[in-house]
Amino acid sequence: MTSTPVSVYFLILLYVCLNPLAMAVDENQFAYNGFKGANISLDGVAKIHSNGLLQLTNFSKHQIGRAFYQHPIGFNASSSTLPQALSFSTNFVFAIVPEIANLRAHGIAFAISPSMDFNQALGSQYFGLLNFSNNGLPSNHLLAIEFDSILNPEFNDTNDNHVGIDVNSLVSNVSATVMYYSNKERINQSLQLVSGSPMHVWIEYDGFENVLNVTLAPLTSPKPDQSLLSTYINLSSILLDSMYVGFSAATGAVSGNHYILGWSFNKSGKARGLETSELPSLPHRRKPGLGITGLGIIVSVTIVVIGLTITIAGTFYVLRRKKYEEIREEWEREYGPHRFSYKDLFKATRGFKDEELLGAGGFGKVYRGVLPSSKEQVAVKKVSNDSKQGMKEFVAEIASMGRLRHRNLVQLLGYSRRKGELLLVYDYMPNGSLDKFLFSNEKPILDWVHRNRIIRGVASALLYLHEEWDQVVLHRDVKASNVLLDADLNGRLGDFGLARLYDHGANFKTTHVVGTIGYLAPELSRKGKATPSTDVFAFGAFILEVACGRKPIQLQQSPDQEVLVDWVFEKWKEGAILETSDPRLGGDYLEEEMELVLKLGLLCSMSDAAARPSMRQVMQYLDGDVLLPEIIHDSTSFGTIGLGNEASSEFVMSFPSSVVKSSAHSISSTESILTTGR
Repeated sequence: MTSTPVSVYFLILLYVCLNPLAMAVDENQFAYNGFKGANISLDGVAKIHSNGLLQLTNFSKHQIGRAFYQHPIGFNASSSTLPQALSFSTNFVFAIVPEIANLRAHGIAFAISPSMDFNQALGSQYFGLLNFSNNGLPSNHLLAIEFDSILNPEFNDTNDNHVGIDVNSLVSNVSATVMYYSNKERINQSLQLVSGSPMHVWIEYDGFENVLNVTLAPLTSPKPDQSLLSTYINLSSILLDSMYVGFSAATGAVSGNHYILGWSFNKSGKARGLETSELPSLPHRRKPGLGITGLGIIVSVTIVVIGLTITIAGTFYVLRRKKYEEIREEWEREYGPHRFSYKDLFKATRGFKDEELLGAGGFGKVYRGVLPSSKEQVAVKKVSNDSKQGMKEFVAEIASMGRLRHRNLVQLLGYSRRKGELLLVYDYMPNGSLDKFLFSNEKPILDWVHRNRIIRGVASALLYLHEEWDQVVLHRDVKASNVLLDADLNGRLGDFGLARLYDHGANFKTTHVVGTIGYLAPELSRKGKATPSTDVFAFGAFILEVACGRKPIQLQQSPDQEVLVDWVFEKWKEGAILETSDPRLGGDYLEEEMELVLKLGLLCSMSDAAARPSMRQVMQYLDGDVLLPEIIHDSTSFGTIGLGNEASSEFVMSFPSSVVKSSAHSISSTESILTTGR
C-alpha cells in the first residue's frame, strides 16, 4: 500500500527536477544540420532553400540579409556569482560565393545582440549591424565575430581577408589573417574567404577565464588543435540577461552570396558537432555537362549542322564584329578582371541612346546602363580621345583606381576600349549629383543634417586618397557637381578624370593647369603643380558652396558678393558670418556646426598653401577633436593676386579679387574644364 505513493512521489520529484533542465536546453541550445523547420527569424533578403540551405544575401548590390535564432538566450549576465552563465559555445558552417570568382565581396558576421531590430543599420562594411553614428557606442551591447574580405581603412582592418572580434564597434579589438592550423602537418595553412568553399567555424567563450577563442578550418578538415584568435575579454558588461544570436551579411558595390549550411549553439556547455554528411549542398555554379548517353549521335548530328551553318554564321559574325570590335593588346592581360566587353556595355546602355544620358562634361558623356548578365545598374562614361598620355599608362592608372575602396568614393568597376574610345564603368548613383540639390529647383531642398554629413563624407574620402591608400591620389577637381548621392543621400566623391597618382614621399610633378574656375588654388598659376594642398583649397570652396547654397563665383550677384569666399570673409569680419548660410535652410541648423563649416571653408581657402590644413586636420576640426585656429583679419590672406605674366592663358585664379574681377567677367560664369591634362 505504501510502495505506490513512494513511487509516484519519486516520479513527480524526478519530473520536477528534470523538466526545468529540459526547458533550459530547449531555449538555450540547438543544432541545425540545415534549416528546414528551424526556429529562425529572417530579415532583409535572407531566405531558406527547399534543401534547408540558409542564404543571407544574393548577387544584388547594396542588400542586407539577417538570420537570428528567434528565441532570446538567457545569459544571466547580471549575476556576478555565476561566471559560468556567460560561457557559451557555437559552431557553424558558412560559405561566401562571390559574383565573379575570387573578386572581393563583403563578408559575414556572427552576432550576439540585445535586439533583432536593425532598422538603422547600414550595409556594406557595416554588415547590417551598425551605422556611422552609433558605431563604437557602449550602449550597443553588441558582440560580433566578423569574417571580412574587404579592407576598410576607416575600421583599421588588417587586410582584405581577415577575422575580427568586434565589441560595440566594427573596429576590431583583435583580428588576424584567415588561416587554419593543420593537425596533420602541424603548420598554419592559408584560406580565402571568397573561395566559395564551405568553412567550419568554432567560437567558444570561457566565463571563468574570460577567454574568447575563434577557430576555423575547411569543412573537410577536423577541428584544429590551435585557434586562430584567442583573446582575454570580460563580457559581463557587454552581454545582457537576454540576448539574440544570429548572422548578418551585406553586399555593397561588389556582391556575393552568403550561405549558412549548419549551426549549433549551446549556452551552458560545448555545442554539439554538426553532421557534415547531412548538411545541404551549395547551388551549382555551372550547368552540368552532357552525359555519355547518346553522345555519338549528338556528335554526328552536330558535325552536319556545323558544316551547313558555318558559312552563314561566319558571314554574320564578320558583319557584327565591326559593330562591337574592340582593341585588346597583350599588356592588358594584367588588367583583365577590370575589363568589360564593349558589347555588354553597348547593350547595357541600349546603344548609348540619348534617353539613357545622365550628363556630359569636358571628358565626354555619361550614360545609365543595366548590365545584361547581373542586371546591375551602372554609369558608363565615354571618355574623349584627346589624351596625350599613353593608353597603357592611362589604363594602368584606371586599374589602380579601381582598387580604391571607401564608402564615400564612387566605385570604379572597370573599363572597356574600342577603337579610339575609352569607356569607364562606375557604380550608379540614383540621386545624381549634389549640385542639382543645391542649385536646381527640380530637386527637394537638402536639409543641414544631410549637407553636414556629405561634407564629412567627402572630407573622409579625401583623407583616404591623400594619406590612407597605397599611393597618394590627387583628385584635382573637387566640387559639388562631382559629388554624387547614393540611395541614402550619402555623398560620394566621383569623376577621377583629372586624378593623379604618386608614391608616398614622392615629389609632385608640374603638369597642365586643370580644374574648374572657382576651385583652383592660387599657386597653380605660378607653378602648375597640384598637391594635396590644392585639393584642400578646392574642398574649402566646396564646403562654402554647400553651406551657402551658392557657387564660388556668380557674376550676376552684386559686386561685393560675386566671389563667395570674399563675401563670407567680409561677413565674418562684421561678426555676421551666419548671414551667408543658405537662406533656403530657413535657419534650421545648429549654429555652432554652421559657423565651424564656414570658418573651415575660409581656412582651407588661404592663399598661402602652408597656411591651409591637411585633410587629417580637417577631419579633426569636423570631429571636434581639435579647436579651429583663429583666422587673421587680413584680406590678402585670401589672395588679391593678379594673373601675372606666368599665368597660362587657359587659367583664371580660383578666387579672383577686385584686381581680377574684370578678367573673370570676360570668361563668364561657366564651370567647364579648362584643359584635359590627359
